[in-house]
Amino acid sequence: MKNWDLKTVDASGHVPRILSSSSEARLVVLAIPAGERLQDHEVHERAWVVVVEGQIMVSAGSEEPVQGDPGMLFEFAPRERHEVLGRTDARILLLLAPWPGDGHPGAMSLGRKVHARADAAEHLSRAQQRDAG
Repeated sequence: MKNWDLKTVDASGHVPRILSSSSEARLVVLAIPAGERLQDHEVHERAWVVVVEGQIMVSAGSEEPVQGDPGMLFEFAPRERHEVLGRTDARILLLLAPWPGDGHPGAMSLGRKVHARADAAEHLSRAQQRDAG
């Protein structure tokens, strides 16, 4: 059995702390300083976010932002865009499953990795065009 005190795990500043990682899931603790954010992004896996300490605001798509206090749980589908803002100094637990998810660079074959940079640039270009228009 493994166990962690999520309130004391070293995850200071902008350095996430990976607690556990296997093909089933990855567990990560992140500290989000007040006023800072995990900007609009998506992950390849299904993601669960648990607020351990502090207060965050979570936005997803066109939905109204939701405040997250300790004990609040958020779930995101694979590739669901979302943003997390630290309203106060906050600590969150992130669970990603399965790890790595379909399309994640770590799950790609060597042949697909060759094209990953070009695919990412194309994705960014489409997102910028969508945001500009």
